[in-house]
Amino acid sequence: MDVSDSIDKTGKELVSVNAASSHMVQVPLVGGSRSVTLVEASRTDDPLDLVALAQQIQRADELVRAVAGSQLTLIAEQIRSLQRQAHQVLSKAKRDADFHSCACNIVKRVGQTYYLYLRDSGQRYFSIMSLSDWGSQCPHQYLGSFRLEGDQSWTPLDSQGKETSDAMIESVTSQLP
Repeated sequence: MDVSDSIDKTGKELVSVNAASSHMVQVPLVGGSRSVTLVEASRTDDPLDLVALAQQIQRADELVRAVAGSQLTLIAEQIRSLQRQAHQVLSKAKRDADFHSCACNIVKRVGQTYYLYLRDSGQRYFSIMSLSDWGSQCPHQYLGSFRLEGDQSWTPLDSQGKETSDAMIESVTSQLP
């Protein structure tokens, strides 16, 4: 490898390196430094080998497809999860609206517990009397106890209320597309 100094048209000092591969490289000197490091890149593949180039392109295409496919699969799973969450939100909103349409002869207050009953006629109504308040004289079927939340949603407070709530949500969910 031969190294020689020269000056270009702008007056910058250059170092010319003649590598054994018969390539001439001119490197401008920065700050007057004369140390030059030459890193020679070597290729194990012949750049004119079309078969190797085609195989490299094919491997790259396969990798790109695999990465894109896995990303799209992840997005599809996230969409399905969001759809399930949306169905749950809509179902609970429908249930809460249904509960607000139940008969109630008192002004409902946030944080208060209400007891849901079913008359023989099929009408549901809220009462402030619990099942234990009625004792053995409960005139209607008990459906559960619920607390009215600040956002006007209803929280089931016992297993009966949970079952009633779940049944109503399931009914609404089965009607959604």
